[in-house]
Amino acid sequence: MRIILAPMEGVADASMRRLLTSQGGFDLCISEFIRIVDQKLPSRVFYRSCPELYNDCKTEFGTPVRIQLLGQEPNWMAENAERAIRLGSHGIDLNFGCPSRTVNKNKGGAALLKEPESIYQIVKKVRETVPSYQTVSAKMRLGWDCKSQCVEIAQAIEAAGANELTVHARTKEEGYKPPAHWEYIKLIKDATSLNIIANGEVWNKDDYMRCQNISGCDDIMIGRGAVTIPNLALHIKGAPIMPWAEVKQLMINYGGFETLGDKEKYFPQRLKQWFKYISKQYPESEELFREIRSIKDTKQIIQALKK
Repeated sequence: MRIILAPMEGVADASMRRLLTSQGGFDLCISEFIRIVDQKLPSRVFYRSCPELYNDCKTEFGTPVRIQLLGQEPNWMAENAERAIRLGSHGIDLNFGCPSRTVNKNKGGAALLKEPESIYQIVKKVRETVPSYQTVSAKMRLGWDCKSQCVEIAQAIEAAGANELTVHARTKEEGYKPPAHWEYIKLIKDATSLNIIANGEVWNKDDYMRCQNISGCDDIMIGRGAVTIPNLALHIKGAPIMPWAEVKQLMINYGGFETLGDKEKYFPQRLKQWFKYISKQYPESEELFREIRSIKDTKQIIQALKK
């Protein structure tokens, strides 16, 4: 079993990756996507998105990070993949699942699910450019507005030379609405020889067991569940769920990570965003959230957490 932290845009940044991997259980993190358009990006862009590159591309607690790229032009995707590998990324992940309207209208992310041939060309070019000993992985949804092409898309990714594939078991149009259709992951797993990683609606260990049974996958990627139960990866591997008192201490620690340099001004918004997830598992958080939700000063929020 491998448990991978999902590349949640605007949530799982370097600070959150550091915080969650501090709890153990994660075998790999995928970075938030780096948008590729029509140029080879300078190294500073990669370091800004993935500061773990300064540490052998691992979090402070030793979890490897794989840089994710999002784009639609094969040659530019390949050139930037080569740069990411040269800088130290543990493989390359390709995003064919982002449902953002801004990304999709520019023919990126999930929009490419309409064009399996384009996906094939991107993966093929990246695979040809990245050294054979490095993993090229991809993440896809089941389709744009229907699931009828999900096997065809996965087979295109396999034919292009990818090593593994994460399947978010919903279409773009389904967004993040439950349920996740794990049975379609099983169809893809049976139709390819790729290592398949299941993704979608794993909030606790029972969900993992059901997902494993239906999808046939031992490996999973977790996203929103990981910020709802901060030790979810370790919980799935057998540990008890983290108690609320320890979650509060994590929030204080997160404040320390997020108040370095110019990050301080973003911390209140980030923490309040986190509370929306935490409240699904910890009803005790609601009283604390009512106390801090109108506070805009970072130091006052941290004082309230400590109190």
